[in-house]
Amino acid sequence: MQLVEFLGPHFAFVSDPTAWVALLTLVVLEIVLGIDNLIFISILTNKLPEAQRARARRLGISAALVMRLILLATISIIVQLTTPVFTAFGHGFSWRDLILIAGGLFLVWKATREIHHTVDPQDHQDTMVGTLQLSLAGAIFQILLLDLVFSIDSIITAVGMTDEIAIMYIAVIVAVSVMMLAAT
Repeated sequence: MQLVEFLGPHFAFVSDPTAWVALLTLVVLEIVLGIDNLIFISILTNKLPEAQRARARRLGISAALVMRLILLATISIIVQLTTPVFTAFGHGFSWRDLILIAGGLFLVWKATREIHHTVDPQDHQDTMVGTLQLSLAGAIFQILLLDLVFSIDSIITAVGMTDEIAIMYIAVIVAVSVMMLAAT
């Protein structure tokens, strides 16, 4: 029995070198896209008492993994909808097209915003993180909200890079595991 037969159709990519390149590239991109998430988790957890910080980081990053996997499952189902839903300028647009266009616009907006904040940091006021000390539940709630926002670019990148759902899941799990190690 060959490895591909043993693993099943979702892991047929293991014998394809280009799939391994896609996996490695996606893992690196997911890690890079997760850095901003990790920074905000650190900022939020530093407002907790020292004894609760490590637990809050672990819970927050674990929640990020669950949220990313759920978003990935949802979006990966939607992007399989390739039947055109409308036509404009002689081109049929499917739900997949619309999601990738919206995702691309979101990534352009986010990159532009980050560049602006880097070039002119005085103009950037961080309204998401207050100066008061947080409770553990309050920190986890804020981390969940941030995870939702920061997971969107990660998932859009995964869906745009490959059609192999297994590669997407593996890349997200590896990237979040690296985040967990970096946070400890």
